[in-house]
Amino acid sequence: MSADRLDTLLGDPWDTANPVGHAPVLAADERQEMLAEGERLLDGFGLNAEFVPAAHGGRLTRADRLAETLRTLWRRDPCLGLGYGFSSFIAAVNIWSSGTDDQRRDAARLLLANGRIAAAFHELDHGNDFRHAECTARPAGTGWLLSGRKEIVTNMRRADAMVLFARTSDATGSRSHSQFLTTRANLPADRVRDLPRFPASGMRGVQLGGAEFTDCPLPDGALLGLPGQGMEIALRSYQVTRAVFPAVSVGPLDTALRTTLTCALERRLYGGAVADIPYVRTVIARAYADLLAVDAFSAVVVRALHLAPEPMTVYAPAAKYLTSRMVLDAFEDLRTVLGAQAYLRQGPYAIFQKMARDIEPATFAHVSRAACLVMILPQLPRLARRSWLNDPAAPAQLFDLGTHLPPLRFDRLVAGMPRDDGVIGTLAEIAETPGARPETGPLDRFATRFAQELRALREECLQLPPSALTIDAPPHAFALAGRYTVLLAAASVLATWAQAGTRHPQAALPGVLDRLARRLGGAPVLTEAEREHTERCLYDEAVGRCRNRRLLDLTARRIPG
Repeated sequence: MSADRLDTLLGDPWDTANPVGHAPVLAADERQEMLAEGERLLDGFGLNAEFVPAAHGGRLTRADRLAETLRTLWRRDPCLGLGYGFSSFIAAVNIWSSGTDDQRRDAARLLLANGRIAAAFHELDHGNDFRHAECTARPAGTGWLLSGRKEIVTNMRRADAMVLFARTSDATGSRSHSQFLTTRANLPADRVRDLPRFPASGMRGVQLGGAEFTDCPLPDGALLGLPGQGMEIALRSYQVTRAVFPAVSVGPLDTALRTTLTCALERRLYGGAVADIPYVRTVIARAYADLLAVDAFSAVVVRALHLAPEPMTVYAPAAKYLTSRMVLDAFEDLRTVLGAQAYLRQGPYAIFQKMARDIEPATFAHVSRAACLVMILPQLPRLARRSWLNDPAAPAQLFDLGTHLPPLRFDRLVAGMPRDDGVIGTLAEIAETPGARPETGPLDRFATRFAQELRALREECLQLPPSALTIDAPPHAFALAGRYTVLLAAASVLATWAQAGTRHPQAALPGVLDRLARRLGGAPVLTEAEREHTERCLYDEAVGRCRNRRLLDLTARRIPG
């Protein structure tokens, strides 16, 4: 597997002699530079081949394998993960989904030669509201003239090519913008002005730049798809990137949790180890439960790209919304264990503060959490009326992580509203089958609780007026969308553990579900004794994984060290 190969090449991050270990990563961060030795290593590994479909000479066939490889890199250095890798993937997906054969071949050739493609979508004045982007492209002969600015674009100055999002019509609506693919070499130097680098508090090594275009000619054949399809192409492509990133975010959380646990075991306080303090063990256990929940939910959504692509219009933003919140919350909780060590930029635990700073912009970049809710909200009444409590469960294969998947097909992604919701159908089926889970007792109570929440959510969504389905919706409506994401995650966790048998830690499952149930409010499902037991199991499992040099995620892969 690519993830195993990459892990081997990256070596033990705690080894002070490792040129791509924590110490050099932190030093590069202090210089606000990309780690040069890391980029050379990734050139040799051919990371870009992971972003290129096998039909065009790359290694991309399965989104889950891609996510695991990227997670390996983000676990070491999110700056390399974004600045070398994910930014090019964000741009490339638009090409694979809507480009001509020539455009796909050219993009594949560039990436396989270790080139970069920038996704030039963002404008500071409009953020995630791409419909109001002002950078314009006007027809001129057989080509187009580009005018305007693009800002806060990863690798804008370093990229060999770029995918540009520009207004091509003054009309309102979703058909007013288009996408273009061009190499930097094809743009006249006197018509493009690079903007100064945008400094940032997180991802400090990533080159965030921009450009101003003045009547800049785009070559014939630069248009992706048809005029006016820019938003549609983006909505389809973002289903892939917004599904993959939540799975990738488990990597930095793994490093943060591993660092915190190492500190708690090594540091002496009040006459013993920090890890002897009950509160510390509880925080670590709960953060580990959150990591497992994020991993299970994101893994199911990534597999849905292959097996159930139609509801990705709601699954992808749901995963991005909830997992980013859970990851940020887990980091914040872990800070309370590390104390001042969580802020120090030197010393054995300094990698924590870098991971904490790097993950914050990653959770709102590409699409903000609020924008995710805006995408989910209009679909809830339709799903409540036609799907929830009516649809059959999703196929078991969706939840059997690591098993066979058909090749990823970008042409199956759609931008419209989904007609079904098999993941919620799975939750309803589990709740109707008492004792069908690996054990009875708390798990039955959790299934019943989540089913009750689903029925309540359905009734409230059916009452939503049209005025509550837009950006101007009241807070209560957005809260309904947030509750829906928790139910999707709960269904994913229950079904994933049911399919895994003994592959996943069974004693941890009540703790994982407890963390999700807490996000819904209401009376606790577990008794105090049950919660103490499952959190003790979670803590012991985390300690065992770290000591045996295994990942904390559901793969439990061995890692160097």
